[in-house]
Amino acid sequence: MDSILGLTYSVVNAAKITRESKSNLALAFVSLGRERRRDITIFYAFCRVIDDVADDVDLTVEEKRRRLDKWRASLQGAGSEDSALEREIRGLMQKYSLGAEMLEEIIAGVEMDLTNLRYESFAELRVYCYRVASAVGLVSIEIFGYRNPACRDYAIQLGLALQMTNIIRDVGKDLRQGRIYLPQEDLVRFNYSETEILNRQYNERFIDLMNFQARRAEDFFARAAALLPPEDRQSMVAAEIMGSIYRALLRRMKSDKFRVFDKNYRLSKLEKAGRIAGQLVKVF
Repeated sequence: MDSILGLTYSVVNAAKITRESKSNLALAFVSLGRERRRDITIFYAFCRVIDDVADDVDLTVEEKRRRLDKWRASLQGAGSEDSALEREIRGLMQKYSLGAEMLEEIIAGVEMDLTNLRYESFAELRVYCYRVASAVGLVSIEIFGYRNPACRDYAIQLGLALQMTNIIRDVGKDLRQGRIYLPQEDLVRFNYSETEILNRQYNERFIDLMNFQARRAEDFFARAAALLPPEDRQSMVAAEIMGSIYRALLRRMKSDKFRVFDKNYRLSKLEKAGRIAGQLVKVF
């Protein structure tokens, strides 16, 4: 009886977490069948919960690390105080043959936000992007189902594209948390100082800097498109919906010259619905 109640509680709360996140990823789930939608919703709830640990301003760094370490331990085996969500995640690991290291990679990425407020180079930032986005994609495609192993390379490149788009969009938001994800080497390249970004100075050098980041994201989108195996286009429709929405978001920011200090860029519900419909028409 306890396990049944735990299952129900977990699924209901996972769906609630997904809805309240207002994420573009949540919209992509509509393309999935009931069972896979349930499973990806539980996985997404895991991602949201651990991300919220890192962003919780009321927790000390030590407490954040303790909670993330508890999740690591839970992925390795049952604990006496495990939540329903922890038990459900282990169920997904067994169902889809997910190694604990796949989910631990995501935790490691979230943990980087506890101390890494700056990134010297894109090589360093790429590690972060891989952990918080590509690793999420690699787990997601196991739940979506695929036939061609090349899909893993597709997921990696798409994850990098999505995260770079997030970084561009959230420059102003991240500053409020003391974080600058734009690589320091790129600031030097475009003669745009950290003092200027902290003061939210919008000028031509900033636009050039952001165009450079946008080209990087565009390159990742192009690589992902080239790597998606034709036989897996239908199973990857949720990922393709995400890609379509984020490519449109990137184009909007670029055409508006990246006014990210004072604007919150997003697509309307109607625009997102159009992108979802467009991808569904392609594969069904």
